[in-house]
Amino acid sequence: MTPPRRTPPGLRTRSHLTRLTRITGPQYVLLAGSFLIPLGSFAVLPFMSVLLHERLGMGLGAVGVVLAIASFVQFSGGVIGAAIAERIGLQRTMLLALVIRTTGFAGFLPGLSHPVAAVTALFLVSCGAALYLPANKAYLVHRAEDAQRPLLLSASSSALNAGIALGPLAAAPFVLSASAGLFTAVTGLFAVITAGHALLPVENAEHRPEEPWDGDSDDTGRPPPQGESRGRSQGSGDKATAGPPGPPVLPFAITVLSVYAFMFFQHYLAVYAVPRTSTVFYGLVLAAYAALLVVAQPLLSDWIARLPYVRVLLLGFAALAVGMCTLAVGSPSTILAGALLICLGEIVLFLKNDLEALARSPRTPAVVFGRQRLAAGIGAFVSGIAGGEGYELAERSGHPGLFWAAVAVQCAVLPPLLLRFLRRRQRRLLMADGSD
Repeated sequence: MTPPRRTPPGLRTRSHLTRLTRITGPQYVLLAGSFLIPLGSFAVLPFMSVLLHERLGMGLGAVGVVLAIASFVQFSGGVIGAAIAERIGLQRTMLLALVIRTTGFAGFLPGLSHPVAAVTALFLVSCGAALYLPANKAYLVHRAEDAQRPLLLSASSSALNAGIALGPLAAAPFVLSASAGLFTAVTGLFAVITAGHALLPVENAEHRPEEPWDGDSDDTGRPPPQGESRGRSQGSGDKATAGPPGPPVLPFAITVLSVYAFMFFQHYLAVYAVPRTSTVFYGLVLAAYAALLVVAQPLLSDWIARLPYVRVLLLGFAALAVGMCTLAVGSPSTILAGALLICLGEIVLFLKNDLEALARSPRTPAVVFGRQRLAAGIGAFVSGIAGGEGYELAERSGHPGLFWAAVAVQCAVLPPLLLRFLRRRQRRLLMADGSD
C-alpha cells in the first residue's frame, strides 16, 4: 500500500501565503475588527468578577449567576442574531449589534456605583455580542471557497486573541484605580469601530439550496463519504449512519461540553489568580495565552481540519484536563503553564467544531454559527451556575485548587460518557428505522 503523500512545510507555507493574497478588502476590515473589538472588550470583561465582587460587594454566588446569564445571552442569542441576519442582512446586523454594544460599555460608567446599572450594561454588551458574532463569521466566509475557510476562521481567531492579549494587559493598571477613564476609552473605541462597519458594503444575497439532510453523523463524529452529503470535513472520510433530520448532533454536543469546561477558566481565573499574583501578572497570563493562539492556530488550521474528529476530542480534552490540574497547584508558574495547556485545548476543539458544523449542515453559515453559539451558550450558562457555587465552596474549604481539580476530572470523564450516550442513541435510531 502506497503511503499518503505529505505536503512539504515550504509548500504549506506558500499555500497559506497564496490564500492570504485572495482575502478581500471587507474581509481584511473584519479581521481588523476582530482585533479591535476584543481589545476593548477584554480591557473590561475579564475583570468583571473582580469588579462585581470587590468593588460593588456582590457575593460570589450572585456573581456566578450574573455571569452565567450574561454568557447564556451572549452565546445562545446567536440563534436570534442569525435569524435577524437572514432577515436584514449580515452588514446591517453587525452594525445594529455594535450600536447596542457601544451603549452597553457606556452604561458601565454609572455602573461603577450602582450594581443594577453594571449588570444592565453587562447584559447589553452580551446582547450586542450575540447579534454580532454569527453575522461576522458568516460575512467573513461569504462565498469563500471551502479550502479558504479554515484559514479565514483561524485568522479571525488569531486577530481576536491578539486583542485579548493586549486588552487585559493595557487595562490592568487602571481597572480598579481609574475605572471611569477606562470605560470612557472603551466606549470611544467601540464608537469608532461602529463607524467603520457602517462603511462596509452590504453583501450580495447568497443563494444556497436547502438540500435535504441525509442524516446525522455517527457517534465518532465521522462525516459521510464524499458525494453523500453537501459538506465534508477535510481529512475525515468514513461512512456515516442515517439519522433524523436536523442540525448535526455531535458538533453541537461537543461545543456544549467544550465551552462548559473552558468557561470555568474564563470566568474564575481572575478571582483565583489575582489574589495569588497581581492584576498585571494576570494580564500577562492572558497575553501569553492569546499570543500562543495568534501564532499557533493559523499555522495548525489545515492540520486541524484534516484530523479525524475523535482524535481532536482526545487531544483537546486531554489538554484541558492537564491544564486544569496544573492550575490547581496555584503558584505563578503553574498558573501560566496551566493557561497555556488550556490554550492548546481551545486551539484544536473550537476551530474543529466550527468546521465540522459547517461541513455537515445545508443551512447558511449565519444559521450554522448561530446554532454553534446556542450550543456555546448552553455550556457557558451551566458552567457559570456550577462554577459560582463550586468556587465559593472550594474557597470556604481553604483549598481553592480543588475547584480546578474537579474541573479536570470532568474534562476526563464527560467526553467518553457523551460519546457513549450518542452511540446508544444512534443504535436506537437505527433499530427504529429497521423496524419501520
